[in-house]
Amino acid sequence: MIAAALSAAVLTAAETTGEPDGLALLIPATYDILWSTVVLAAIAFAFYRFVLPKFQAVLDERTALIQGGIAKAESAQAEAAIALAAYHQQLQDARTEAARIREDARTEGTQILAEHRTKANEEAARLVETAHKQIEAERQQASVSLRGDVGTLATQLASKIVGESLEDSARQSRVVDRFLDELEASTTTNAGKGN
Repeated sequence: MIAAALSAAVLTAAETTGEPDGLALLIPATYDILWSTVVLAAIAFAFYRFVLPKFQAVLDERTALIQGGIAKAESAQAEAAIALAAYHQQLQDARTEAARIREDARTEGTQILAEHRTKANEEAARLVETAHKQIEAERQQASVSLRGDVGTLATQLASKIVGESLEDSARQSRVVDRFLDELEASTTTNAGKGN
C-alpha cells in the first residue's frame, strides 16, 4: 500500500511542470500530505488494534512476574529474618544451658572433692588410731615378754652370784620384781637427771 502511494506521488511530481525552488522545495505537495495521512492512519489503526494489545499483554505478564518475584523475595527475606531470630534465640539458650551445666559440674566437682577429702581424713584418722592401738599392743606384748626374759636371766645371774638356787617360784618372782623395780627406778632417775 505504501509502495502504491509512493509511485503515485512520483508520477504526479513528474507531470508537474518545472522544478520547485526555495521554500516550495521543503514543503510537500498537498496530495502527498493527504496520502501520507491516510497511510499513517491505517498503520496507526493496525498498530493500536493488533500490535499494542500484544505488547501490553507481554508487559503486564512481565510486571506480574516481577511483582511476584519481589513478593517471593520479600517473603523469603521475612522467613530468613524469622529463622535468624530463632537461630539467635537457640544459640542464646544453648549458651545459657552450657553455662548452667558448667556451674552444676563445678558445684558437683567441689562436693565430690569435699567428700573425698572427708573420707581421706577419716581413713587417715582410722589408720593412725589402728597404728597406735597396734603399737600399744606390741609394746605391752614386748614388755610382758621382756619381763619374763629378764626375770629368767636375772634369776640365773643371781643364782650364780649368790651361790644358791633360786628355783623357787615365789622367791624367783620376788627377786625379779625387785630387780625390775630397781631398774625402773634407775631409769627414772637417769631420765630426771638428763632433763
